[in-house]
Amino acid sequence: MKELEEVEILIVEDNENDAEMALRALKKNNLTNHVLVVPDGEEALDFIFARGKYEYRKDYKRPRMILLDLKLPKVDGMEVLRAMKENAETRIIPIIILTSSREECDLLDSYRLGVNSYIVKPVDFDKFVNAVHDLGMYWLLLNQQPK
Repeated sequence: MKELEEVEILIVEDNENDAEMALRALKKNNLTNHVLVVPDGEEALDFIFARGKYEYRKDYKRPRMILLDLKLPKVDGMEVLRAMKENAETRIIPIIILTSSREECDLLDSYRLGVNSYIVKPVDFDKFVNAVHDLGMYWLLLNQQPK
């Protein structure tokens, strides 16, 4: 379980193709050292709050950035966002919604709940790679986060 001790990027995505595209984009931008992909909101919350099969992580660092899809099984992305932003320890983790939803209500609700950024997934891989590069450069390298 050593590889889960220092997850820097948590990707919450139920679509295997989209998750693979995100991983490829991160790899192309040399941002894949410590990435974990979980397929639903329930597992994301378990990981973030060190519950269930991730209970052993209580003393490990939290992710430095979360890429969160909205339309997820078990617990949807809005509920994950809400739970994290309501918790004093997790509210400082940057959460970037990476979704196919262009719904104005999803955009507004995300920002009302405290999302850091909302990005509609580009269909074109090169544009997606560029978007992930910009996210990684900003949130992992330029942005200063408390320890």
